[in-house]
Amino acid sequence: MDDARNTPAESNPFTQVPIEIVVSVGKARPLVRDLLRLAQNSVLELDRKVTDPVELFIGDKLVARGELEELDGEAAGQLAVRLTEVADLKPGL
Repeated sequence: MDDARNTPAESNPFTQVPIEIVVSVGKARPLVRDLLRLAQNSVLELDRKVTDPVELFIGDKLVARGELEELDGEAAGQLAVRLTEVADLKPGL
């Protein structure tokens, strides 16, 4: 008899492989001359506001959107993302 907790996804060994998710908070398109002038404490303006959602990518595929949060407790000061939209990943990455 099959164990009800052992779903096909859980029994697939690839589900245990870690992946890297890149969180994009925005883009900048400075001119090369402006880029060459950057120094410590320079500010590089991005194309988004602090309140805009961030995007989560695996490779070049957008997989989710969310909001940046700062953790409390033992992880105080560490950034996290609260997901607000998640793509359907069943068809594959």
